[in-house]
Amino acid sequence: MECVAGALGIAKGTLYLYFPGKVELFRACVDWGMAEMQRVVFEAAQGELPPFRRLARSIRAYLEFFDQNPQYVELLIQERAMFRDRKRGTYFEYREGIRADFRSIYGQLVADGTLRNDLPLDRLLDAVGAMLYGTMLVNNSMGRTISSDEQYDAVMNTVFGGLVTTAGQERLRETLRPV
Repeated sequence: MECVAGALGIAKGTLYLYFPGKVELFRACVDWGMAEMQRVVFEAAQGELPPFRRLARSIRAYLEFFDQNPQYVELLIQERAMFRDRKRGTYFEYREGIRADFRSIYGQLVADGTLRNDLPLDRLLDAVGAMLYGTMLVNNSMGRTISSDEQYDAVMNTVFGGLVTTAGQERLRETLRPV
């Protein structure tokens, strides 16, 4: 707390007026970062654009946010390590806060035939969300080796274009059938 107060040029007592201790200060930092991520992603998904464009903009905003703010990834990793007793970390609390908006976007994309209708919307949201979360963690842990534009292209092509060729679609259907 003394180091933080010194860096801010304030008395340590002033810092304690706002944060009873370092745990509360840490959590406030994580909370602030995730609120900012949520705001950036939500704003990118707004506007009078087609649903797929809104979704694409939000994915790009997400990847760019963590590319430009790797300190928040570090905070998320530390939060998980330090507070393992929490059922759900701050990241997932904030993700839940905008889930309804994205459920609506995905629902529009299913309704207009852009996305398949054989997956429940929540499973679709979970799968895309997990890929983005994993991408963010891996980018930070391994050090980014490609630009956020290239990462965006890879995510969009993998998630929405798929990996299986047209010829491989039947083999995929056979694999997914119960035995």
